[in-house]
Amino acid sequence: MKDLLKKGLALGLGLAVVSKEQIEKLVDELVKKGEVSTAESKELIHELFEKGEAEKKELNSRIREQFEKLLKDLNIPTKADLERLEQRILELENK
Repeated sequence: MKDLLKKGLALGLGLAVVSKEQIEKLVDELVKKGEVSTAESKELIHELFEKGEAEKKELNSRIREQFEKLLKDLNIPTKADLERLEQRILELENK
């Protein structure tokens, strides 16, 4: 049952968007139905929450990569590019 729950959350809802409270509520319902023991519930909550945090980090990383690619494709300067130009202007003004 735990594996089915993990797969369902990962595929259906996406653990990255599920809050810890939602996970706890879902696992509590499984305990009430007798599908998960009380002892297992704490570990399951922790495991699902950790997996969600990992997925959230991965999602953020992918979004950042795609955004950086988009900026590059559109030839939009980055903050670092602008800072380099500002530094270069200052250097030229001081000569």
